[in-house]
Amino acid sequence: MNRKLRSKIYPMWIALPGALVYTVFFVVPIIIAFFYSFTNWNLDRMDSPQFIGLRNFINLFQDEVFACSIFNTLLFAFTTTLFKTVTGLLIALVVVKRFRGNSIFRTLFYLPCVLSCMIVGLLFTGILKQDGLVNNLLAAAGMGQLARDWLGSYGTAMFWIIFIEVWMWAGFSMFLFISGLNAISGEYYESAQLDGASPWQQFCHITLPLLAPSFTVVTTLNITGGLKVFDLVYSLTGGGPGFDTQVLSTYTYRAFGMGLLGKSSASALLLSVGVVIITFLLNRLLKSREIDV
Repeated sequence: MNRKLRSKIYPMWIALPGALVYTVFFVVPIIIAFFYSFTNWNLDRMDSPQFIGLRNFINLFQDEVFACSIFNTLLFAFTTTLFKTVTGLLIALVVVKRFRGNSIFRTLFYLPCVLSCMIVGLLFTGILKQDGLVNNLLAAAGMGQLARDWLGSYGTAMFWIIFIEVWMWAGFSMFLFISGLNAISGEYYESAQLDGASPWQQFCHITLPLLAPSFTVVTTLNITGGLKVFDLVYSLTGGGPGFDTQVLSTYTYRAFGMGLLGKSSASALLLSVGVVIITFLLNRLLKSREIDV
């Protein structure tokens, strides 16, 4: 075997273990879920699932809880993406500058990202419950009339779920924006200053356009993570009160826990397809707005 042919084959052997793991743990389960989503597979017919066509999908779209979970998923994904992107950019604009303690602030803002979502959810559950830290602080400040079960109603529960998600992951967006800001040549700003451009004009006409690739990455990752959210919602509210804060992942998990394996497979398939379509369209839209330097 000559050297040229060997150089072409060698990278394939390196990628083979990763491709094998990806196939076994991602591709194969998706294929299996696709097959069983068209059956009435459940705990009563583990060995003899029957083909029922689109009945699982029809039942899903007739389920009010499923419709609520779609709304909550989209609300969570787009709201958290907006706030994580804006917050991450604002923090990046501050900490990208050199000053004493710069690295400490970067670490503090990024620290929530390395915490387990389940642990964070359990901690905030204790903080937000009826006799939790928030209500005790309100009582100590003489505002006990404002105390409530913050996870006991839809409005406050969704607010805190979104707030905690933004608090956890804004630091991740910050680091991606810092990378983009560091890649912008200082010559652009020097030329703009010579032309009399104000800091706001420099931000609008230099920083934002040249950060377009960073916006693409940040937005795509955040929207994908938001659509697939599970652990934070599950640990904070479990989809409650009632089914008010149910999202697609917790709806699928609940159906699976009830033994409705065919229905849960159909729900998981719809979630996967939705994530792929939304991510693809959004990524294509954002890439079309990038400019070549």
